[in-house]
Amino acid sequence: MGIFSGLFGDDDNTSSNATRSATGNGKHGKNDARVELRKEELNVSKNKVQKGEVELGKEIVEEHKCMDVPVSHEEVVIDRKSLNNQACNTPIKEQESIRIPVSEERVDVTKNTVVTGEVTAHKREVQQTQHIDQTLKHEEPTINKVGNPTIVDNVNNQQE
Repeated sequence: MGIFSGLFGDDDNTSSNATRSATGNGKHGKNDARVELRKEELNVSKNKVQKGEVELGKEIVEEHKCMDVPVSHEEVVIDRKSLNNQACNTPIKEQESIRIPVSEERVDVTKNTVVTGEVTAHKREVQQTQHIDQTLKHEEPTINKVGNPTIVDNVNNQQE
């Protein structure tokens, strides 16, 4: 049974894929049949979604530092000599003293902060291609012939 049977009085059951043309506009008459052909097409759209985030910060790292700093200090050296009891004209006084100041270097440690560098961050957009592999469907007409009728294909102007 062909796709157009039932439309031309061959059978009372009509196929769900074929419809009668109700209006004739000069080209199509009352007994013409029409089948709509459909196909699937891809509609591709892009949506921007958050992939993640980067947090830029800093942390304090402690470092133990040891160094040797040379320092100096003064020492008082007392030299004693024996003078063989020489005579002297100066009488003995009660308190006679000499003051000798003694100094030393002391290490004072201070800390100061300096800027050693800078870290910046920015975003850049990178283009790439994503491969999409989908199967699409479309409908092709099928014409079943019973006997040996002549069919003219108006799309390609071919006779079968």
